Amino acid sequence: MDTSSFAVLRQLIRHMEWADAEVWRAVQAHEPAGRDSRLRELLTHLHVVQRLFLVVWQKQPFDPSKGRPEFATAADLRAWARTYYPEANDFLDALDRQVLTEGVSMPWIESFESQLGRTFSTPTLGETMFQVTSHSTYHRGQVNARLREIGGEPPLVDYIAWIWFGRPEPDWSRPGVAAV
Repeated sequence: MDTSSFAVLRQLIRHMEWADAEVWRAVQAHEPAGRDSRLRELLTHLHVVQRLFLVVWQKQPFDPSKGRPEFATAADLRAWARTYYPEANDFLDALDRQVLTEGVSMPWIESFESQLGRTFSTPTLGETMFQVTSHSTYHRGQVNARLREIGGEPPLVDYIAWIWFGRPEPDWSRPGVAAV
């Protein structure tokens, strides 16, 4: 991924935040969703992965022995998830676009190589940023499917819908009313 792709990455990340906020609003709007263990597991995974990649991008220490963070309530998870975006945007604002083409070492790669019995190519910073948006989209789909299974109303959060709606800014403060 070259430096000219940065504007596209920024748009994908803007969409990702809006979509995350909309999904959380739908979760809040359906009271049983906050207690659903599968839904909480999916949401936790989605947001932990976003955070782990940011840690790698910022070249912060990574300690896998600490394990995954635990949250007492869905509201606690949502509050923590929301803090990712100011940090990620600060990182992106300060980023020298030239580093998008540099390889990124991911601390968990050896574990995946061992599990799959093969070695991996090193992704670039830009490719890992694209991965985070793709991964988040995939798991938001799982969250929405689970929300529907338990009687909730998943929001329309496709990228094209975001464009149709005028590329709205995320609104984490609005109460849990599912968006259409």
